[in-house]
Amino acid sequence: MVRIITDSAADFEPHELTEKNIICTPMRINFGDEEYIENINLNKTEFYTLLQESDVFPKTAQPSPFDVEQAMEEAKAAGDEAVFITLSSALSGTYQSVCLMKNNVEFDNCYVIDGLTATGGQRILVEHAVKLRDEGKSASEIAEAVMEIRDRVEIFACIDTLEYLYKGGRISHTAYTVGSFVNIKPMITVSREGRVEVPAKALSMRKGIKNICAHMEKIKPDTSFPVYTMYSHDRKNSDILAESIRSMGYDVPEENLINIGGTIGAHVGVGACGAIYIAQK
Repeated sequence: MVRIITDSAADFEPHELTEKNIICTPMRINFGDEEYIENINLNKTEFYTLLQESDVFPKTAQPSPFDVEQAMEEAKAAGDEAVFITLSSALSGTYQSVCLMKNNVEFDNCYVIDGLTATGGQRILVEHAVKLRDEGKSASEIAEAVMEIRDRVEIFACIDTLEYLYKGGRISHTAYTVGSFVNIKPMITVSREGRVEVPAKALSMRKGIKNICAHMEKIKPDTSFPVYTMYSHDRKNSDILAESIRSMGYDVPEENLINIGGTIGAHVGVGACGAIYIAQK
C-alpha cells in the first residue's frame, strides 16, 4: 500500500482527507502566545475571525517533528510505501524538515516531494497522487508522475486588501497608504521556484478578475486536471471568477471553489480570489 501524506497548507477540509484517505500533518498558527493547530483546534472560519479581530498578526509554523515522525513510523511499521508532498520550500522549512525526519526514521520507501506551490496548487498534486495510488501505482511511479506536472501548476490571484501584506511586513507603510488610497489590488503568482511574486497590479477587483481570465487565455488549462478557484473567507469574488471561467468553456463545479487556510490566508487577508490549474504542455 502507498500512503499519501501532505501538510495542511494544501487546504483540504477534514472530511476530504478522510474520504480521499490522505494523511495530513497540520501547520501551526500563533496569535501572540496562543498556538493553534490547523484543522485541529482552529478551522478556517475561526482563523479569519481571529485575523480580523486580533491586534496581533499571526505567525505560521511548519508541522511538528513529532507529527511527521509518527506518520512515517506508522507507514514504515505497516510495510507501506509513502509519498509526502509539502508546501513550497521557498515559503516554509517543511520540506527540509520532512527530508531530515525521513533520514532519521530510515524510511527509504518514502518519497518526499517539494511541491514548489501552495494551497490549491499543492492540492492538485496531492489529488493526482491519490488517483495514481488508487490505480495501483507504486510510490516511485507516483512520485515521478507528480514531479512531471509540478512545473505546470499555475496560480494566478488577486488580493482585495493590502492590510495584511503591510501587517506581515511585505510592503512598506508608504506603499500601503498610497496603494489603499488608489484602490490597488496586487496580482500574485507562485513562480516555478516556488516563490510568491507580484507580476502586476489592478485598480479594482473587477479588473483583477479580468487579468486572471486573460492569464488563462494565454496559458491554457490542461482539462484532464481540475480547475479550481480559491477564496479567502469571503467567496463573492471567487464566485464571479468561477462564472467567468465557466463562460470560457472550463468546468468549475461548486466543490472546486476552495477556501484558503491560515498558512497562506495570513498574508492575503479576506476577499482574495484566484485560479489554480495545470497548464497544457
